[in-house]
Amino acid sequence: MPLPLLWLGAAAASAYAIKALADDRENQQQQRNRSYKPQSLSESSDNSSSVAIYPSELFKTKQWAKPAVGSILCCGIGGILDHTGIWVGDNTIVELDGNGLIKPISANRFTQERSGQYIFVACDSKAQPLASELAAQRAINQLYTYRDYHLIENNCHQFIWSCFEPQDTTLTTFKELNRRLALKFDRKVYWDRGDIPEVS
Repeated sequence: MPLPLLWLGAAAASAYAIKALADDRENQQQQRNRSYKPQSLSESSDNSSSVAIYPSELFKTKQWAKPAVGSILCCGIGGILDHTGIWVGDNTIVELDGNGLIKPISANRFTQERSGQYIFVACDSKAQPLASELAAQRAINQLYTYRDYHLIENNCHQFIWSCFEPQDTTLTTFKELNRRLALKFDRKVYWDRGDIPEVS
């Protein structure tokens, strides 16, 4: 009966991997709490990643963050992808929909047709949102216009970045969006659970 033993081994390996991820997240949280000022990316001893804490439905964050106008928000899609939008205030998020329409939606609608039930806010180590009012205004200025949506080449992450840096080169992944945000703000990115009453 080698098959049940294989399953047991796979289950043990999965449990070990989840424990390691939880421990790593806890270590990041402790480092974050020890610092009296926001952690600068350029001063960080670990420059290997621009993201200190990724959004996760599995591992809850200890910090909660209220989005500021121009904050980048995200929620999960199918457990493997992330969808991003820009908070423009008054319980409104501007997003690029899969049909190419740039539209305003409520926080509840942002998660409604996606698998993730939580909204996360891109923050620094002190739970201050990485935000730009100018980016929010650029998003608002594009409401009800269409883009030639493509899952890889012209997606929600590209829309978000174009609101921050309209003349910059395109990007395709959530990872690259995080890298550019970290460089722009000179901060490691912490994805904290959004303190948004409608979805809390």
